[in-house]
Amino acid sequence: MAIARALLPTLLSLALTGVPAALPRAAAAVPYDGQAHRETALFSVKSTNNAAAQAFTVSGTRLSRVSVYLGSGAATGTVTAQVRRVRTDAGSTVASKTLNLAALGGAGAGWVEFPVSAAVTAGATYYLFVQATTTESKPIAWYGTRQSVPGSLTSWNYDEAYWGGWHADASRTAFHVNPTGSERCGETEPCYVPASALAARTAGLLTNRVATEAVLPSFAVGASYVDGSNVLRLPSGRWRYLPDGSSASTVVAADDSGALAQIDESRAWLAAGQVPGTTAAQRAASQRALLSMRALLKPDGAFAAGWSPAWQYSWPRDGAFAAVSFAATGHDEEAYRILGYDARTQRADGTWEARTELDGSGPPDARKWQLDGNGWVPWATWQWYRAAAPGGRDERLRALYPMVRKAADYAARSLGPDGLPPASPDYWELDTATTNIGTAAPLLAGLNASADLAARLGLGEDAERWGDAARRLSAGIASAFAPLGYGRTVDGEHGRDSAVAFMAPPFNAAPPGLGGALDSTYRALLLPNGGVSPGNDPGFSWGPYAWTASTSFFALAWSGTGEQARAGRVLDWVLSKRNGLGELPETVNGAGLPSSVAPLGWTDSLVVLTALALQGSPQPTPPARARAARATTAPTGGN
Repeated sequence: MAIARALLPTLLSLALTGVPAALPRAAAAVPYDGQAHRETALFSVKSTNNAAAQAFTVSGTRLSRVSVYLGSGAATGTVTAQVRRVRTDAGSTVASKTLNLAALGGAGAGWVEFPVSAAVTAGATYYLFVQATTTESKPIAWYGTRQSVPGSLTSWNYDEAYWGGWHADASRTAFHVNPTGSERCGETEPCYVPASALAARTAGLLTNRVATEAVLPSFAVGASYVDGSNVLRLPSGRWRYLPDGSSASTVVAADDSGALAQIDESRAWLAAGQVPGTTAAQRAASQRALLSMRALLKPDGAFAAGWSPAWQYSWPRDGAFAAVSFAATGHDEEAYRILGYDARTQRADGTWEARTELDGSGPPDARKWQLDGNGWVPWATWQWYRAAAPGGRDERLRALYPMVRKAADYAARSLGPDGLPPASPDYWELDTATTNIGTAAPLLAGLNASADLAARLGLGEDAERWGDAARRLSAGIASAFAPLGYGRTVDGEHGRDSAVAFMAPPFNAAPPGLGGALDSTYRALLLPNGGVSPGNDPGFSWGPYAWTASTSFFALAWSGTGEQARAGRVLDWVLSKRNGLGELPETVNGAGLPSSVAPLGWTDSLVVLTALALQGSPQPTPPARARAARATTAPTGGN
């Protein structure tokens, strides 16, 4: 019987999120070999009491593939598709294929393709028979439509308990015989999407270096990138890419000239720099991270955190890390472009908004600005300068120097009598009542970086002013944070914070006792899924979600403090959470699955920097400037 009232409402509402509606099919003429409407769960196909069949005809003489739209609440079991001459006679089967639900990813929904091989008679009527087996009590259904489908043939429902056997139904199942082109799953319609894949909002990126388009999880299943590119190879073998000058992707034949040109260009860009890593997994992750960061970088230098609406803004923090990663891997133009955007979007007082629209027009809302940007941007500028080719880099630095000066001066003025900055939201984007380490540590890195840049340009007064501020801040951190193991806030009331890693290279020279603080903080924040939470503030819960950026903080810190083996193990965990396209997600849920958005540009940058450090090419750390010797006047002698 029809089972729409009972089957899979929650699962399928998730599975269909972001999936285009089925395209209307023109009135069918003989042969009737499929229709794509699939808005309703029509028939249970669980054996032994249920099955379904669809009559069809073909014009050709061979079958190579059949597809049906299935929804399964069961994670285990099998689904069998048979092509029969006689609907009720298994002995008349001319082709049969059984697929394992676990191999499909477990519970989920979408088009399932069954490869078959059989000779058939053109114009003859056959029956596509579908039946599933599972020991689970959850439903498995064949979807379709109750709308009229002109020229269609009968759909049959087998329900022993309800009909007493087979029943001809007015509904029409969703199926294709020998699907080609857009009928293949993964093009306009999703292949079978495991419910677990839907924990993430996005799964990948297409780009033409101007426009960017997210690959939705429902269209990433069974797909893969053409190596060294953002061109997607679909399950059908065709390619999806974002053509130059276009704002929407298209599906083309493999080896399409436009797509090939894009592949060649991105591979040449990768070859112009370096792809770091000591293992194949690290190199693959670094390559994908670099390509994803490039896709998130806009022509004006804005760097999107991710490519889902709430992430499609430019944060100074995220952009700073991306700029350093680009510079460190030989992609100077991209790094400098980000810094130029920072210079243009800096506020008159030397600070930055928490985030801006990607066109640089300003903030999208009234989110409170965050002082840590005044540390991250000068630190990134210093890292770019150190990596840049010597020829002309001083002149290019001078173009950015007004930005550095305003940022460093504001940071220096912000320090109180205790040497610490005021309370400000940091990367948690939450207010604290007292100073937090997520602001203090980046400001220390930024002041030291600014002082060194000033000295390199021969601007001694600036260098002394910021060097003095850095010494005051360093002393304040040692006095207030070090006794607390570099916890989240100086009042000691907000637990541990993964920002303890910001006190390590390549941000700051590790102070005495930092190793123990890193160890104890990591243990305190470690979750059952193997990653870490940003913090354990008693007043705020991150839930069971591990943050890949926070976890990577520790890998980077340990790679810079002589604990390469430990850093490698943490990095291995992060890399193990890449999705099917090889993208790094923002979070990992309690079940150990990628969640939120993928890719996240910040995690991409951290992975690249850690891979560089592990292969023996760590980023330098801004030096603390020694106090200048003060001139003295020798006393004059008397009579």
